[in-house]
Amino acid sequence: MVSSGIICAMAMTLRLSAQQTESLRMAAEREGISMQAAALRAVDEYTQKRARGRSELLARIVEENREVLERLRDS
Repeated sequence: MVSSGIICAMAMTLRLSAQQTESLRMAAEREGISMQAAALRAVDEYTQKRARGRSELLARIVEENREVLERLRDS
């Protein structure tokens, strides 16, 4: 978290099922990283994917509605 140029860390508890824990442990082991690092990567990948998807969807909406948006702009 960044606030006024100051970087703040936020602690949290993440409760995983036994299966999720084992999957995370195995993934971390394969990559030679800690479970913490693997979980952080997963969060980063998820949020980046969501942001890309949102941007792509908005671009498609704008393109599909270009004529209407131009008429609204010019009215």
